[in-house]
Amino acid sequence: MPASEDLYVLAPGEGEDESDGWVSPRPIDEAVRAAVADATDLEPDEIDDAESYVDLDEIATLLDGDGEDESLTFAVEDHEVAIDGGGHVTVDPE
Repeated sequence: MPASEDLYVLAPGEGEDESDGWVSPRPIDEAVRAAVADATDLEPDEIDDAESYVDLDEIATLLDGDGEDESLTFAVEDHEVAIDGGGHVTVDPE
């Protein structure tokens, strides 16, 4: 199983305008915490590491795949989090 610090993704708002050539992916734990905190009233320190909610092997397989059209969805503190094949994290605040 990959370590969470080996998996990098893009939190909401990052990488959407790549025309300037600067994209700064974050470790999966940091990105999921930031995305959920931004979309809800939770604080980042109230959110566990990503591996508490989803199998990191599944994320690694998704990120190593060929299609941005594929995604993985999992629940974090009663909120739906999705990661697409391009590494973008989105949160449905439910």
